[in-house]
Amino acid sequence: MNLQNNSTNPLAFQNVSTEEKNLTTIMWILSFFTSFIGPLLIWLMKKDESEYINQQGKNCLNFIISYGIYVVISTILTAIVIGAIFLIIIGIATVVYCILGAVANNKGEDFKVPFTFEILK
Repeated sequence: MNLQNNSTNPLAFQNVSTEEKNLTTIMWILSFFTSFIGPLLIWLMKKDESEYINQQGKNCLNFIISYGIYVVISTILTAIVIGAIFLIIIGIATVVYCILGAVANNKGEDFKVPFTFEILK
Protein backbone atom coordinates (compact mmCIF):
# COMPACT_ATOMS: atom_id res chain seq x y z
CA MET A 1 0.00 0.00 0.00
CA ASN A 2 1.28 3.42 -0.96
CA LEU A 3 0.96 5.74 2.04
CA GLN A 4 1.50 8.85 -0.08
CA ASN A 5 -1.14 8.46 -2.80
CA ASN A 6 -3.71 5.70 -2.93
CA SER A 7 -4.82 6.54 -6.50
CA THR A 8 -4.69 3.63 -8.92
CA ASN A 9 -3.76 6.00 -11.74
CA PRO A 10 -2.32 9.37 -10.59
CA LEU A 11 -2.01 10.54 -14.20
CA ALA A 12 -5.62 9.67 -15.10
CA PHE A 13 -6.48 13.24 -16.04
CA GLN A 14 -4.71 14.75 -19.03
CA ASN A 15 -4.80 18.39 -20.13
CA VAL A 16 -5.97 19.78 -16.80
CA SER A 17 -6.26 23.56 -17.01
CA THR A 18 -4.48 25.91 -14.64
CA GLU A 19 -7.83 27.07 -13.24
CA GLU A 20 -8.82 23.49 -12.41
CA LYS A 21 -5.47 22.86 -10.74
CA ASN A 22 -5.77 26.07 -8.73
CA LEU A 23 -9.33 25.35 -7.57
CA THR A 24 -8.50 21.82 -6.44
CA THR A 25 -5.35 23.02 -4.69
CA ILE A 26 -7.43 25.64 -2.88
CA MET A 27 -9.89 22.90 -1.86
CA TRP A 28 -7.14 20.96 -0.11
CA ILE A 29 -5.72 24.06 1.57
CA LEU A 30 -9.19 25.17 2.70
CA SER A 31 -9.86 21.72 4.14
CA PHE A 32 -7.10 22.40 6.64
CA PHE A 33 -8.63 25.70 7.76
CA THR A 34 -12.40 25.28 7.23
CA SER A 35 -12.83 21.51 7.49
CA PHE A 36 -15.49 20.49 4.97
CA ILE A 37 -17.21 23.84 4.31
CA GLY A 38 -14.67 25.40 1.91
CA PRO A 39 -14.11 22.29 -0.23
CA LEU A 40 -17.84 21.54 -0.25
CA LEU A 41 -18.71 25.01 -1.56
CA ILE A 42 -16.10 24.86 -4.34
CA TRP A 43 -17.12 21.33 -5.28
CA LEU A 44 -20.83 22.17 -5.40
CA MET A 45 -20.22 25.23 -7.57
CA LYS A 46 -17.76 23.66 -10.03
CA LYS A 47 -18.45 19.89 -10.12
CA ASP A 48 -20.54 20.07 -13.29
CA GLU A 49 -17.95 22.13 -15.17
CA SER A 50 -14.99 19.77 -14.83
CA GLU A 51 -14.59 16.04 -14.29
CA TYR A 52 -11.23 16.71 -12.62
CA ILE A 53 -12.73 19.13 -10.09
CA ASN A 54 -15.62 16.71 -9.51
CA GLN A 55 -13.29 13.78 -8.78
CA GLN A 56 -10.86 15.73 -6.62
CA GLY A 57 -13.71 17.32 -4.68
CA LYS A 58 -15.07 13.86 -3.92
CA ASN A 59 -11.61 12.67 -2.88
CA CYS A 60 -11.15 15.67 -0.58
CA LEU A 61 -14.59 15.33 1.02
CA ASN A 62 -14.16 11.56 1.47
CA PHE A 63 -10.89 12.30 3.27
CA ILE A 64 -12.51 14.86 5.57
CA ILE A 65 -15.45 12.58 6.41
CA SER A 66 -13.27 9.50 6.96
CA TYR A 67 -10.73 11.22 9.16
CA GLY A 68 -13.57 12.92 11.06
CA ILE A 69 -14.94 9.46 11.85
CA TYR A 70 -11.47 8.40 13.01
CA VAL A 71 -11.32 11.43 15.33
CA VAL A 72 -14.70 10.58 16.88
CA ILE A 73 -13.65 6.97 17.48
CA SER A 74 -10.29 8.06 18.92
CA THR A 75 -12.00 10.57 21.20
CA ILE A 76 -14.17 7.78 22.57
CA LEU A 77 -11.07 5.62 23.03
CA THR A 78 -9.36 8.28 25.12
CA ALA A 79 -11.26 6.76 28.04
CA ILE A 80 -8.78 3.86 27.84
CA VAL A 81 -5.79 6.12 27.03
CA ILE A 82 -4.98 4.58 23.63
CA GLY A 83 -7.26 7.12 21.92
CA ALA A 84 -4.90 9.97 22.77
CA ILE A 85 -2.15 8.32 20.74
CA PHE A 86 -4.51 7.87 17.81
CA LEU A 87 -5.60 11.53 18.02
CA ILE A 88 -1.97 12.65 17.73
CA ILE A 89 -1.36 10.33 14.77
CA ILE A 90 -4.56 11.46 13.03
CA GLY A 91 -3.67 15.12 13.58
CA ILE A 92 -0.24 14.66 12.02
CA ALA A 93 -1.67 12.60 9.15
CA THR A 94 -4.30 15.26 8.43
CA VAL A 95 -1.70 18.01 8.09
CA VAL A 96 0.56 15.83 5.93
CA TYR A 97 -2.25 14.67 3.62
CA CYS A 98 -3.61 18.20 3.18
CA ILE A 99 -0.16 19.29 2.01
CA LEU A 100 0.33 16.23 -0.22
CA GLY A 101 -3.15 16.73 -1.70
CA ALA A 102 -2.48 20.38 -2.49
CA VAL A 103 0.87 19.56 -4.12
CA ALA A 104 -0.52 16.65 -6.17
CA ASN A 105 -3.50 18.70 -7.35
CA ASN A 106 -1.24 21.61 -8.27
CA LYS A 107 0.54 19.15 -10.62
CA GLY A 108 -2.80 18.01 -12.08
CA GLU A 109 -2.59 14.51 -10.59
CA ASP A 110 -5.38 12.37 -9.19
CA PHE A 111 -4.91 12.16 -5.41
CA LYS A 112 -6.63 9.80 -2.98
CA VAL A 113 -5.69 9.69 0.67
CA PRO A 114 -5.00 6.21 2.08
CA PHE A 115 -7.45 4.77 4.62
CA THR A 116 -10.42 6.80 3.37
CA PHE A 117 -13.91 5.43 2.86
CA GLU A 118 -15.34 6.04 -0.58
CA ILE A 119 -18.58 7.63 0.61
CA LEU A 120 -19.05 9.97 -2.36
CA LYS A 121 -18.65 7.93 -5.52
